[in-house]
Amino acid sequence: MSNRTTPAPNDLRAFWMPFTANRQFKKSPRMFVAAEGMHYTTVDGRQVLDGTAGLWCCNAGHKRPKIVEAIQSQAAELDYAPAFQMGHPKAFELANRVIDIAPEGMEHVFYANSGSEAVESALKIAIAYHRARGDAGRTRLIGRERGYHGVNFGGISVGGIVANRKHFGSLLNGVDHMPHTHLPENAFSKGQPEHGAHLADELERIVALHDPSTIAAVIVEPMAGSTGVLIPPKGYLQKLREITRRHGILLIFDEVITGFGRVGAAFGSQRYGVVPDMITCAKGLTNGVIPMGAVIATADIHDAFMTGPENMIELFHGYTYSGNPMACAAGLATLETYSEEGLFQRASDLGDYWQEALHALKGLPHMIDIRNDGLIGAVELEPIEGAPTKRAFQAFLDAYEAGILIRTTGDIIALSPPLIIEKAQIDELIGKLADVLRKLA
Repeated sequence: MSNRTTPAPNDLRAFWMPFTANRQFKKSPRMFVAAEGMHYTTVDGRQVLDGTAGLWCCNAGHKRPKIVEAIQSQAAELDYAPAFQMGHPKAFELANRVIDIAPEGMEHVFYANSGSEAVESALKIAIAYHRARGDAGRTRLIGRERGYHGVNFGGISVGGIVANRKHFGSLLNGVDHMPHTHLPENAFSKGQPEHGAHLADELERIVALHDPSTIAAVIVEPMAGSTGVLIPPKGYLQKLREITRRHGILLIFDEVITGFGRVGAAFGSQRYGVVPDMITCAKGLTNGVIPMGAVIATADIHDAFMTGPENMIELFHGYTYSGNPMACAAGLATLETYSEEGLFQRASDLGDYWQEALHALKGLPHMIDIRNDGLIGAVELEPIEGAPTKRAFQAFLDAYEAGILIRTTGDIIALSPPLIIEKAQIDELIGKLADVLRKLA
């Protein structure tokens, strides 16, 4: 018989927090209780400038009226509807609005509930697509070192962040990885670096090793975000597209971060001038307000499944919450907010100011690189010998106390503010970060 006492409502023990140093946090909690515009409010009433759009997701900022109203209205009208063999109008409307802004040739949307699920869906669709076309031998998946594709088994298998993989066994079979694109000669590049397009040629070596007839898809982030903002070298993505097309391999862009304005266009595909076969997205799709993900696919992929008797299910895949009415309402209001306020163009217009502000940090203590594109950036710090991640984590704690929210991965500080940020707020964010970095041991 358990003698466990019932915890108080505000007891911190029960919640096992994700991607968090739980013991450290619970000794000294950092709690947000409200948010509006560019700022969070802490439990003790301080204002914290959001330098990360939450978790790369609140691209339109916080507490946006149109989104709030849409969710309230939807809850009062239709809170849930099944997505299996049934529909509701907003699911179809949102899919059409996504296609309106997607790259040319992307014509269909399959809903999931997160970026991780969108990736799993895209990988399954890729394998099933080849099977539907009578090419069932194509089952191999190719990812990239330092890639982040969510945390489900498919995602960490094609992903290449060691800490996300090492604790979870052998993962999926039939997966290989291209090298990452982070080269020392590109340090302190502004925008896309000049060197590194040749790294795409490694895909040819992998194709030759396994034979193209065994490979279903290649998945990459156009701009690798969670690993510390690795901007694609000029010509690199174009080479990947050329190689995959030549060998009949599907190319999947994971745009969970780069989708919805982050790099100055609706999608990174448009920013970098390369159209893949599928795009995965989430985060900015609903401004992070309600969980939602999606796979955007070409007509060729979709139509390959539309065979056989019309009463038969074409794709045995989906989720209880696929196209959830609340999420669809949030998504529609989010896309309207982006459009009405011109936020994708705003990210592009602010890019030069953001770039110069960020690169002004060059020369501060422990600095080994600065990277940027659109309204995203990274500051890479020299690790403390024998204590990797400690320096950047201390910067994160100090930044919070200084009134700015940053994100760290390893010893890299990542910045991705809401697209509504003003130039004065860029100055505040970078100025306070500079103060933090000057004081680091």
